[in-house]
Formats: sequence, structure tokens, C-alpha cells
Amino acid sequence: MKKFLALALSVMMVLAFAACGKKPAENPDNPDAPKVLTMSTNAEFPPYEYFGEDGKVTGIDAEIAAAIAEKMGYELKIEHMDFTAVLAAIATGKADFAMAGLTITPDRQEQVDFSTPYTTAVQAIIVKEDSPIKTVDDLFGDKFYTIGVQTGFTGDMFVTGDIAEPKDDDGNALDPLGTVERFKKGADSIQALLTGKVDCVVIDDAVAKNFVDANPGLKILETKYAEEQYALAVPKGESELSKTILATLDELIQDGTVQKIIDKYITA
Repeated sequence: MKKFLALALSVMMVLAFAACGKKPAENPDNPDAPKVLTMSTNAEFPPYEYFGEDGKVTGIDAEIAAAIAEKMGYELKIEHMDFTAVLAAIATGKADFAMAGLTITPDRQEQVDFSTPYTTAVQAIIVKEDSPIKTVDDLFGDKFYTIGVQTGFTGDMFVTGDIAEPKDDDGNALDPLGTVERFKKGADSIQALLTGKVDCVVIDDAVAKNFVDANPGLKILETKYAEEQYALAVPKGESELSKTILATLDELIQDGTVQKIIDKYITA
């Protein structure tokens, strides 16, 4: 009897903990629980995600996520965190999906599954108006420049691999062509450019335009650094929730909803 009671108590505790650990989105058997989709992001990347005057996260990705949640009949919860934690949040079950101006890369594809790309972005180069840097080729010339990037973003990956830590086709290290200065926020990299701590900043073109419009004396070079595609990320695997999120985004791309949201923030 003691063994039976101990076993029963143990089972009850496991079930209790399992119930507590379930997110509302994964608990359809409880009709009273709100159905919530949680999105992880880093709200330091306008116009894709940033804090509005009301203190809430807004922007392109936030509105697309809201449209997905509404179409699925869920409430949306957005969790702001360091960019380096955004993908880890969905991998560990703290969020259902991630949107943060995420570019599809081979390394990231090993961690998460990506949706159909919903927009194409360009990595732009911001300089002071009197900068000796005139084209992207100047970064690969004889002069040693310091380049500002946002930590963990693709601008960081591109510049690090191409300039700060270049390698030959066999993977052997080559002499660096410049240095990388990393910042948690894009705004911090712009401040470093204005104060002369870096020679240029490599960042998404839509984000670059916002910063240049707000800071006289800066300009965007006509030559782009790289082109990339943004996508929504879900945990690895084929869960029904993830499938539905991806399918819903596809529907919103096809019916024009996503493009309308993008056009609202990016006019050119």
C-alpha cells in the first residue's frame, strides 16, 4: 500500500508540473485558458521591431505576428530580449516563434526551422558625409577601417567573415582587412559613428534609412554590402502549432497582407 501511495503521489506531482509547464497555446483541452502565441524578438531594429510611444513593441514584424495570431484565433505576446537570445528562446520552448529581422543562414538552419521568406533586405553602409569610404570596395582596400555592427546580426557575420577574420578557400586564416566594433543596439553603433569611434556602420537598409533621417551629417552609400532574405523562425521539428504558424504566414503573404504591412513602414 505504501508503495502504491508513493507511486500515485509521484504520478500526480509529474502531472501537476506538466500542466503548469504547458503554455496556453499548447493546452486546447482547457476552454477557459486564453490561447496565446509568444513571439521572441529584439525591439532595437526599427522599422521591423521597436518600442512605440506607448511602450509596446511595434513595427513590421510585430504587425505581421499580430496578423498571424488573429488569423489563428490566438492572442499575441511579444517578448523583448537580447538578439543573441531570440533563437534560443524558441529552441527552449520559451516562445512559439521568432521574428527579429532574421536572415536565413546555414548556421541558423541547424538551430531552427524557417518560414518562406517574407521580404528581401540589403545590408547598407552608413558613413559620414565627408567620409573617404565611397563604395563597398574601399572596405577591402589598403586602408584599415573600423566597422560598427549590431552583435549577432548578419551585418556582424558578413563583416567578421569578410574583413575582420577572413579565410581562404581552404579555411586558412588570412590577414585582417579591418576591425569590427560590436554594439547591442543599432543606435549605439550610430552614436559611435557620429563621435568618430567607428568609420562606418553596416546594417539593414530600412533601418539605415531611419537612422540617417534622424541624424544629419550621415549618408548611405549607393553600393550595397550584401543582400539577404528575412523569415520567421519556429522550433526544429514538425509540431502542429509550428505547421499552422508557417501555413498562416504563407496565406498572409499570398493574400497581400504582409506586403501591405511592409509598405506601411517602407515607402521606397
